[in-house]
Amino acid sequence: MSRIRLFPSAKEVDCADGDTVLGALEKAGYALPNNCRAGACGECKIMVRSGQFDQGMVLDMALSPEDRRQGYGLMCMAKPISEVLEIEWGTDDAKPKLFPPRENIYYIVTDKVMRTPRIAEISMRPIGAPVRYWPGQNMMIGDPSFGIPARCYSIANAPRGDGELTFHVTRAEGGVTSAWLHDKVQIGDQVKLSGPYGTFIGDPSVDTPVLCLAAGSGLAPILALTEAALRRNYRPPVTLMFSARMAEDVYCKGLMAWWRARNRRFRFLPTLTRETAEGHLSGRIPDILPEHFPDLSQHSVFIAGTPEFTEACVTAVKQLGARPELIHSEGYFSHQAPEEVPKDRLMGR
Repeated sequence: MSRIRLFPSAKEVDCADGDTVLGALEKAGYALPNNCRAGACGECKIMVRSGQFDQGMVLDMALSPEDRRQGYGLMCMAKPISEVLEIEWGTDDAKPKLFPPRENIYYIVTDKVMRTPRIAEISMRPIGAPVRYWPGQNMMIGDPSFGIPARCYSIANAPRGDGELTFHVTRAEGGVTSAWLHDKVQIGDQVKLSGPYGTFIGDPSVDTPVLCLAAGSGLAPILALTEAALRRNYRPPVTLMFSARMAEDVYCKGLMAWWRARNRRFRFLPTLTRETAEGHLSGRIPDILPEHFPDLSQHSVFIAGTPEFTEACVTAVKQLGARPELIHSEGYFSHQAPEEVPKDRLMGR
């Protein structure tokens, strides 16, 4: 086992014997630019400051003799052979790079479950190659040629090997696309998607306690982000506060219980705004937040829900000391036309 140290942030990533630097970084959630993954394109060329590594077979056009003399290496093929390998790749460079969106990708609906009286969970698998995306991003669903406006829905799960995508669709009054997904789309149907879109993603190199605030189907991107963090054994505490009107609107309770059982640093705090019930907090998140988190100066905060909910929570966390660079927010819109809202902000319902 070796360690990869990022300069100048000094963050470290474990690299198992036989793993490439690129593979180890990706397992840890980093998005080092790459293309061929075979030592031919040069996209992953990085300066190595110290340590030894086996470069493997690479093309001179991707890594020239002069590049080698200056200390560069191709991380898709490089395997550390010293205890520590330090590379020049700072915190800014370590932020996720967005994958280019794809248009008109066909998926098959594999499952459909009503999670609340208004929210349907719909799972789909790709007919072709899976979409590459970052947790927190969204996909456009719909087919304008058949009168179904394309709307963006957040992906509710972290990337999986079979490419399955899960969406939480709120039935919106007057929402053509949400009504179609609720009433017409059935298990076995073929659906057209495009994406991924959106930048509601965090910097995996930031190692802080995490607070996630969600309301309604804004829980979807929060679930994807939390799943990804817990999957890679994120060590700092992760708390998810979920705002619902009634107890019947609190969903994914089984998943929350499973996460709590597997990771003692994870907490789920549901709160109700229109009734009281045992096992739930009571009140709006912005109002009750100071009681539970009086100081957020060291937290990364992720907020998702309606624009009104998001704005109120952003104001509240700033008043509790949250640093602007560690606040990530996404507000979904109810059913505006595509031309009224930029595509990467259309969380249509």
